[in-house]
Amino acid sequence: MTFTTTEIDYLAGQRLGRLATVQPDGTLQNSPVGFTYNAETSTIDITGWRMAASRKFRNVADNGRVAFVVDDLPSVSPWRVRCLEIRGRAEAIDGPEPLIRIHPERIIAFGLDEDREGHQLTVHRRDVGGQRSSTSTPESAR
Repeated sequence: MTFTTTEIDYLAGQRLGRLATVQPDGTLQNSPVGFTYNAETSTIDITGWRMAASRKFRNVADNGRVAFVVDDLPSVSPWRVRCLEIRGRAEAIDGPEPLIRIHPERIIAFGLDEDREGHQLTVHRRDVGGQRSSTSTPESAR
């Protein structure tokens, strides 16, 4: 399984993420995007208005490397942050409903199943496929 049940539940409760792609000149572009978790393919699918004409779609078609972040702040007192970062490769799928499909290679999560304050969170990192995995505390050690 690519994502844990906790991560899938978190993604299901969120509507907006940020997709970072690499432009042809090597600079980065970061775009707010809507997304869905695709249980059939264990991927993140990003769709949107005029997707095939977007810079992010062209960046993915040219390079394929992405980072995608979904995070929120469920409490400011105490300070609580939740975050899921997905790094990997993506494909620009053209068709009647163009989309960007992210295939996770590295997943970094914190705060999804803990009630600790931000600086006390455990960071969970793993490569999908199990080659490498680590946990560190505090959250600032990312």
